[in-house]
Amino acid sequence: MENQMHQAADYDTKAPTPFGLGLHHVQLSMPAGTEDDCRRFYVDLLGFTEVQKPPVLAARGGLWVRADSLEIHLGVEEDFRPAKKSHPGILVGDLDALARHVEEQGLEPEWDDAFPGMRRFYLRDNNGNRLEFLSPAG
Repeated sequence: MENQMHQAADYDTKAPTPFGLGLHHVQLSMPAGTEDDCRRFYVDLLGFTEVQKPPVLAARGGLWVRADSLEIHLGVEEDFRPAKKSHPGILVGDLDALARHVEEQGLEPEWDDAFPGMRRFYLRDNNGNRLEFLSPAG
C-alpha cells in the first residue's frame, strides 16, 4: 500500500467518514475545580459555546464546549497531568485572525511548519493541554 501525504484538497467537510457520521467530540482532562478557568479560556477567549451537560454527568464536574460541529469535553481527572503531546487538531477558517486574537489576549501561538500543505500553530489551554489549530496552506 502506498504511503500518501495529506494535501489540502484531501479535506472535504461534506464527505462522510468511513465511521458513518464523523467525530462527535474530543475529551481532554482537567483538574477538579478549574471549570471557571476553563470557561474563561474556551468560551470567553476562544469563542466556544458552553453545552449543558446531562445532570448525571454534570455531577462529576467538568465542562463541555462546542464550536460549529466540534465539541470538546473537559473531564475532571483525579491525578491530572496536562496532555503535552497528544492534542486535538482543529481546522480553522482564518488561522491568522485566530493567532492575532490569542496574541491580543496575551497568549503566544507556537507556529510549526513541519506539516506539508498545512499551516498550523499550537496553543496551551489554561491547564497546559496542547491544542493544534490548522488550515490548508495556499
